[in-house]
Amino acid sequence: MAKTVYVGMSADLIHPGHLNIIKEASKLGDVIVGVLTDKAIASYKRLPTLKFEQRKLIIESIKGVTEVVAQNELDYSVNLRKIKPDFVVHGDDWKDGVQKRVRQKVIDILAEWGGKLHEVPYTKGISSTQLNKAVKEIGTTPNIRLEKLRRLIDSKPIVKVMEAHNGLTGLIVENASVKKDGQVKEFDAMWLSSLTDSTAKGKPDIEAVDVTSRLHSLNDILEVTTKPIIYDGDTGGIPEHFIFTVRTLERLGVSAIIIEDKTGLKKNSLFGTDVAQTQDTIEKFCAKIKTGKQSQITKDFMIIARIESLILKQGIDDAIKRAKAYIEAGADGIMIHSKEKDGSEILEFCKLYNNFENIVPLVVVPSSYNHLYEKQLIEAGANVVIYANHLLRAAYPAMLDVAKTILENERSKEVDDQCMSIKEILTLIP
Repeated sequence: MAKTVYVGMSADLIHPGHLNIIKEASKLGDVIVGVLTDKAIASYKRLPTLKFEQRKLIIESIKGVTEVVAQNELDYSVNLRKIKPDFVVHGDDWKDGVQKRVRQKVIDILAEWGGKLHEVPYTKGISSTQLNKAVKEIGTTPNIRLEKLRRLIDSKPIVKVMEAHNGLTGLIVENASVKKDGQVKEFDAMWLSSLTDSTAKGKPDIEAVDVTSRLHSLNDILEVTTKPIIYDGDTGGIPEHFIFTVRTLERLGVSAIIIEDKTGLKKNSLFGTDVAQTQDTIEKFCAKIKTGKQSQITKDFMIIARIESLILKQGIDDAIKRAKAYIEAGADGIMIHSKEKDGSEILEFCKLYNNFENIVPLVVVPSSYNHLYEKQLIEAGANVVIYANHLLRAAYPAMLDVAKTILENERSKEVDDQCMSIKEILTLIP
């Protein structure tokens, strides 16, 4: 009777290293490949370029593979105990980093029935990281970018979104990363904020910058990035205009638009009741949502309804009532906003929201209650966190300080340590 061999792999960008592992595994017996799901991969690194179904189909076509199954977690335990393979085959490059603990657990589980781990030497000259970098440099298409946000929400405990207001900040969100506890952490998507776009243009955040002008900023970001974009649509305008905004954004590959349930001349929500702000009726806002949904072409574009009830002191009950109505009207997500610093009303809303019979992804923007960790937001039931204005807020004080220092010293030498070198500027853009 043939031995059973289990191989777990992401199989996103197939290269000679993967083929070599399958070839070596097939020498030991019948090969069962456990293809990691999108969720499993996203738990420790970026979302894969190809969807699970696409990766599974590719592996099924490779010579030497007997069967392909889903591996739903980075942890092999469930599949190993179900299949009880004689061997597990893996490259020898998982002895360090985030997969070190996974490797040891595989060894321990195999020992339960006398199975063995067979490690194949790493194929030199092949780097998945370099291949992914090359793919990113090629760019993306509107369709691929458009559908990615839904995939991220389905795959990650929380989707991290950072604001971008021009091509340079887009590149920062695209490329910024840190390594922590063996995992690479990065932002998943970009928020095209009306506040930061208006401020960068020196104009107030009252919808003074029209859609046409904002599309210029959007295009600058689209040209140099690949991550999904969520567009701040303010009130969405009148329904007849909202139709064209939805169609334009969808055509460009934007993943979602967030519209708020206020009317009249838009004022920034963080003013709260200090300035006159009027909330739209539930009926009219639901009609706007329905109009937008009817106008879109793809099933991937998202219209997210932003509830201003807590901002306008209308209370939790009003916010909950509106959330249920907006979901019923077809909203693909709910954003709840608050300017209270303790975050208690947000957490209360989340608790009530997650008891709904029918829920859609929940978006939070912790600009005021920024003491809450992402872990706490995940536990509360949030699916998307938006850091809504931080790059602009960081840039302005730095630039102002440099300008004042030059005025004070009547030369620029004193600001050398605050500025990038000219060489770095020239090599910043590939």
